Amino acid sequence: MTVVVVGDVVTDIVAVHGPPLAPGSDTDARITITGGGSAANTAAWLAHLGVDVTLVGVVGDDAAGEARLAELRSLGVRCAVRVAPGATSGSIVVLSGGGDRTMLADRGANALLTPADVEPVLAGAALVHVSGYTFFDPRTRAAGIAAVTAAGATASVDAASAAPLRSVGGSTFLSWTGAARVLFANADEARAILGSPPEAPDPGASHVATTFGGEVVLKHGAAGAIWSDGTRTLAVPPAPAEVADPTGAGDAFAAGYLAARLAGADAEAAMRAGALRGAEAVSRVGARP
Repeated sequence: MTVVVVGDVVTDIVAVHGPPLAPGSDTDARITITGGGSAANTAAWLAHLGVDVTLVGVVGDDAAGEARLAELRSLGVRCAVRVAPGATSGSIVVLSGGGDRTMLADRGANALLTPADVEPVLAGAALVHVSGYTFFDPRTRAAGIAAVTAAGATASVDAASAAPLRSVGGSTFLSWTGAARVLFANADEARAILGSPPEAPDPGASHVATTFGGEVVLKHGAAGAIWSDGTRTLAVPPAPAEVADPTGAGDAFAAGYLAARLAGADAEAAMRAGALRGAEAVSRVGARP
């Protein structure tokens, strides 16, 4: 069964710092350059788990784009990725420390994704997974909507990031993604989707699932994860891990969950599979297996 993943392909410049950042001065850090992008990461982890996966995206005709595609292909990802002449591939500076991370993003060629890139690849897919970043950017929104609309009940969406969710509005985001069956989010993203302030208590998974109209997987990092379809709710603990870098943990979790579901696992078993992959991801620097 083929899975199609739609979204960003970027270069991650990851700076893992021990001491807190010293604004206006220097902070010691270990800097690594690696492949990234939520969609590309999820595709890489799916391939790592033996899933037949195709990634849809756009890179520039530069050395970075060539390197990212070579990495993904070496991991077993089929790349339906357009190379845009004259464009610069996307890149992200990731500041990672204290179990948290902050990202500075340049979407580059990712902003050129269109429905024409997506639609020819969807036929026959058992599942289509779309990164939320595709919906946040008005230049690529139509591609995300086309993917979710075509896939319908076989679609899943990752909410991606709380700040842009608040910018577009939770109800608007749900109007774009409502055809999907599964939504992945963390607590901050769930608050943004519900229109709750950042300081509000953690939202109940059942409430989020009812608002979304499908299955919701709420990721709580070191506190585990919660699944709900609006009627049933279950929680799983985190898998043990020594955190080196949290970048891409949610992407790995989504891949573990989706791979297990495709293999016939129930929600609880799939959640535990996601937790294992998330733990594997945080134990290393970078977002890829």
